[in-house]
Amino acid sequence: MTFIDNPDPSANNSADNYQNTEHPNVIIPAKIDWQIDDTGNQVPVSGEFGDVYFSHADGLAESRHVFLDNNWLPERLVNLRSYQSFTVAELGFGTGLNVLALWQLWRQLRAVYSHLTTARLHIITTEKHPITLADLTQILGLWRQRAPELAELIDKLLSAYPTLIAGCHRLCFNEDDLILDIWLGDAAISLAKLETQVISEQTAHVDAWFLDGFAPSCNESLWTTAIFAQIQRLSHTGTTAATYSCAGVVKRGLQAGGFSIKKVKGFGRKREMLTAVMKDNLETKDLTSIKSDQKTTPKLDHIIVIGAGVSGLMAAWSLANRGIKVTLLDKIAPLAGASGNPRALLAPKMTPIHHADEHLHTIGYLYSSRLYRQLNNMATINNTAPIIEMTGALDLLMKANVTTEQIADYPDSMATTLSNDQAQQNSGLKVQDLSENLYLPQSGLVNPQSLKQVVLAHALISFCQIAVDDIEETQTQISISGKGKEQNTLVIAADNVVICAAFESHYLDKRIFDCRKIRGQLSWFIATEAQIASLPKIPLKYGGYCTAFMGQKDDSDLNNVEEAQTHFLLGASFIRNDTATDIRASEHKVGREKLVTVIPELEAIVPVDTDKWQARAGVRTQTPDYHPMVGQLGNSARLWTLSAMGAKGYAFAPICAEALADMMLGDFAPLSASMLSKLSPNRSRLQTPLDS
Repeated sequence: MTFIDNPDPSANNSADNYQNTEHPNVIIPAKIDWQIDDTGNQVPVSGEFGDVYFSHADGLAESRHVFLDNNWLPERLVNLRSYQSFTVAELGFGTGLNVLALWQLWRQLRAVYSHLTTARLHIITTEKHPITLADLTQILGLWRQRAPELAELIDKLLSAYPTLIAGCHRLCFNEDDLILDIWLGDAAISLAKLETQVISEQTAHVDAWFLDGFAPSCNESLWTTAIFAQIQRLSHTGTTAATYSCAGVVKRGLQAGGFSIKKVKGFGRKREMLTAVMKDNLETKDLTSIKSDQKTTPKLDHIIVIGAGVSGLMAAWSLANRGIKVTLLDKIAPLAGASGNPRALLAPKMTPIHHADEHLHTIGYLYSSRLYRQLNNMATINNTAPIIEMTGALDLLMKANVTTEQIADYPDSMATTLSNDQAQQNSGLKVQDLSENLYLPQSGLVNPQSLKQVVLAHALISFCQIAVDDIEETQTQISISGKGKEQNTLVIAADNVVICAAFESHYLDKRIFDCRKIRGQLSWFIATEAQIASLPKIPLKYGGYCTAFMGQKDDSDLNNVEEAQTHFLLGASFIRNDTATDIRASEHKVGREKLVTVIPELEAIVPVDTDKWQARAGVRTQTPDYHPMVGQLGNSARLWTLSAMGAKGYAFAPICAEALADMMLGDFAPLSASMLSKLSPNRSRLQTPLDS
């Protein structure tokens, strides 16, 4: 019996067969009960399955024995080459103790072996019933006392712990070259969504498996034929697996999936456990001598990114954090285009929760909010303004895909509906009926200038002003040529080029779709003290958006913004097929009229005279299906694009840049196979030109 000989070649890479399970996309958090272990300490127990999360003897020692030692990870990780990536996949994130044990080992090895300082560790873990942050904080608080060496890692994990929404949540710990992807939802569905064929001649695979579901007698769902089929699909010759369980269903599943198995000494009360290794086509490997099968990682020393808007900045950031030198190019300057507004509102366009795991707005928003909050620490170090000001936002549901009833399905930490009184109090509006609302506590104002400064401070990122005229690709390299700042001709060669030039991307390579072009002007004015008292206290979404913000010391580098002054920003206009970026008084008035029509009480507050207003106009780039373009261009080995973010660049670009970097290096992306196909620059929807 084998799982890969399926008459339908797409069957093992599709979640369609699992969609009939009961509410598969609604996450039900774990119910935690408590028991006393062998040493008198409390241990958490699953209320759903009646099984312990870790051994009564010593949970941390169990993790190290079962999953680290019996996947031979200390030896295999040391044998990694510089810049090589190693992927560990786990079934059952639970309390995160296995991840913490592996993370600590990784840190210890990197401190001793200098070549590992450029290697990368990628952990992929699944969980159907994740523990709430409050419960996890309590559980890991016990381990902070019992294993003080984990305290720093526990703090980092808890600070990045995701909102409990189905789908993939990427946590980047760049200082350790470690990426943790937490896939929430049914494990069979999650594993089926992982795309292995990330680029034409490179497949992603798992190097080691932690099979840590609750015992088969308690929870059969993590030990099914479908699960073992995915384990086989995602593994390669030399992939190892370890599990505390010696149940027959586990042994049969691994053997049917191409693994050789062996019983070894268990931990604590467990007399035996299983180790396994995937066989090659010729012989069975000796499990005691397994070494790291070296994954062939594309060697990328230097990448050129064309376009220094938010897409280009995020592409450069993701690539540089993988140890790649990046030359960032722009014909004018970073953020000279549509990405350079004084502030960007990070707030999602919501969808019913059963679509959230495949909804780029939701996925991108959650990742971006987490990333920008992490980068605030770097902004503090660099003595710049925060990347994001966590203001929250109130969506008045003027153009919404959800109702207030559907919002109730979401965790309150992501979205909720306030009472009319609460909404008025939070927003500062006194008359407006706000009973139909969506409050977004994780939303905030992004400072593009601060983000740019953090990105450009990266040691592997350099900026060069060039107006690119030509791109030439050969079998061994790709080069660009163009006019520099002094109108001198410059030629730069690299391993790959990523085009992030918005609507001008099409002019650089005709294989990139000629997108819809939409002019947008954002307006702002300095508010008086009297106006400040009556203007909204938090950002509002109403088809456009408005917000107050305080001018920071570096804002004037990009825009007419005065430091330490409160500005009120509103807009933006929406004019198709207009690529001019002049400032228009008529669009000031249109923006004002739109705002006061929706919120009449602001009629007397927002000035009618707009002569002293400031503005910035940019051109958004939009595809017919509203999805960005992310990936390798057809019939090219070295040319990629990350573009067409529409008006959602600050939400879309960070997660799309992570996916692009993974594709380029042959790693698993934090987006499903279905989503990656929707983002492909070569997708069928982009084969027909726009009518206008």
